[in-house]
Amino acid sequence: MTHNNLALSKDAKLFDGMVIFTQVVECGSFSGAAIVTGHSNSYISKTLNKLEARVGVRLLNRTTRSISLTPEGQVYFEQCQQLVLDAHDAVSLLTQSHIEPKGVLKVSCPTSFAESHLQEVVSTFMHQYPEVNLVLDLNDRHVDLVQDGFDLVIRATDKLAESSLVCRKIYSCKSYTVASHDYLKLFGVPQLPEQLKSHQCICYSNLKQANKWLYSHANGTECQVEVTAKLLCNSASMELAMVLAGHGICRLPEFVMEKELKGQRLAILLSDYIAPTIDVYAIYPSRKHLSPKVRCFIDLLVDKMPKSSL
Repeated sequence: MTHNNLALSKDAKLFDGMVIFTQVVECGSFSGAAIVTGHSNSYISKTLNKLEARVGVRLLNRTTRSISLTPEGQVYFEQCQQLVLDAHDAVSLLTQSHIEPKGVLKVSCPTSFAESHLQEVVSTFMHQYPEVNLVLDLNDRHVDLVQDGFDLVIRATDKLAESSLVCRKIYSCKSYTVASHDYLKLFGVPQLPEQLKSHQCICYSNLKQANKWLYSHANGTECQVEVTAKLLCNSASMELAMVLAGHGICRLPEFVMEKELKGQRLAILLSDYIAPTIDVYAIYPSRKHLSPKVRCFIDLLVDKMPKSSL
């Protein structure tokens, strides 16, 4: 047998015993795995013996009353468990790909992002999937996906909190510190982040530390400035309107003010300093048994987002 044929032979057996092994660990016994899989105890035992022989390490410590993972078995189990889940997902996608999305799809999205990037997505989705009724909740509050009954939440943030939910990044953009030209004529142009302390600032109240603005210099140094909130509000659209009206300095994601920046209605401040990047995520409860309506909406989101921003 040649080297290539030997490698192919080993690859063909790469997944042998993996499902049985994960089932034994999850059930906590050979007999439990035998019931779940429909095999005999002796078959389960032989399969595990062959698996350990093939990988060259002991995966399980066995006694007459219990089993436990060896350190190597723990590492192997964590990887195998994810592979088995992914395989189930692959089969689920195949079976669901022939199911036409239907029913009610409830989606939450920040107002400003919906206005700038979601309209084409929603229109296309409604044309392509007429059996789905969309419920769009457009606001900037931090909703609870599970308790509030949403199928999908779109969230824009510079730091995503850890969660058991599944997150898929669909868009990324810069944030800028901006002011109107009229405001700067009256109050001057800040050259350093620390100088923001003497200015009127407009802050986004949905952030935990709304009046603490973090900046990174090109040389790698960081500074956090505690600004005075002349206006504190929970709407990016309202923030933008007040900045344009000359009421202060604000820090906003690019997607909120693309037209205003292109039209030079706003001045970008502190260009030598880097403000946090804003990432936009599609968040949903689980990859497992993902419904066709949610999967199709996410696929459309990814397809329609500007590719240059990711």
